[in-house]
Amino acid sequence: MNLLKKIIYWKLSLQFFLITNFRNKLYDLGLIKSHTFNIPVISVGNLAVGGTGKTPMIEFLIRKFSPNYNVGVLSRGYKRNSKGFILASDLDNAKSIGDEPFQYFTKFKNIKVAVDKKRKRGIKRLINEGVELILLDDAFQHRRVKPDYSILLSEYGNLYCEDYLMPKGKLRESKKGAKRANCIVVTKCPKDISNVEKDRIEKLVKPNQNQLLFFSSIIYSDKIFSLNDSKNLEQLKDKKVNLVTGIVNPKGLLTYLKHLGLMVSHFNYPDHYNYLNSDVQNFTDEIVITTEKDFTKLRNMGIENLFYLPIEFKIHNQEDFLAEIANIIAY
Repeated sequence: MNLLKKIIYWKLSLQFFLITNFRNKLYDLGLIKSHTFNIPVISVGNLAVGGTGKTPMIEFLIRKFSPNYNVGVLSRGYKRNSKGFILASDLDNAKSIGDEPFQYFTKFKNIKVAVDKKRKRGIKRLINEGVELILLDDAFQHRRVKPDYSILLSEYGNLYCEDYLMPKGKLRESKKGAKRANCIVVTKCPKDISNVEKDRIEKLVKPNQNQLLFFSSIIYSDKIFSLNDSKNLEQLKDKKVNLVTGIVNPKGLLTYLKHLGLMVSHFNYPDHYNYLNSDVQNFTDEIVITTEKDFTKLRNMGIENLFYLPIEFKIHNQEDFLAEIANIIAY
């Protein structure tokens, strides 16, 4: 049975390779046109399906560049119940524009957030709104738009160069697609990652001469927040809490809370999960902790003592990374 499964996966992966490779060749040869714009467009994406840290990276860029530029974030709005272009407003929620775009909208009031499956149209509409810099969320495979700078993310411990095409692995396209990126950021690294380990990863990734390689880590907050309150996590040591996650890989968050001495009952749901009232009835502990993304969906479901745990995206050699982006924006 395992042999049969391997053969089926191999055939499906081969078909997937032929389709995606043919499409990319059409763009590479100019037979399908990629569009450029008169304002800087920064793309953040990955080769694998989900879980590489695109949302923290987008938020990092918003924090660094929105004080000096009118920033617009454009996303497809995955699993939203609407269609077409939507410029986020107070009338929207996670269902109408998607959980991640709604998180950007509620968190950053000095930017424009929009969703549109057709990125070219979405960019044009944002430019009409006076945006000076556009951040494309999860757009590495969207080649209809040619960004001024492309950031490719790859998760530490699951590097794209050691992965396989779907369905055997998690890659959306061939590994050689990484050549399109201007820089590669290895995400979710240990905070104290050594130079020896960085060198090992660089030999695996093999960036081109014109590609920069950076490393980043996720830093968890020592506080949790609700709509009206906050708590220090050290106050919850030896207390029972529910952890509710609808993300690709919650292992790091779960490990962090347990390390702090919390007694965690974990409710683990698929990425971008749409919670039901029947789910909420299972959250029985006094404190319910979730991610910022899941909080956008759970906040209005009548859960008492619902808190989210913020994270911070830290890039090693941050000044070099920001200088690289700043040069593109100022060009």
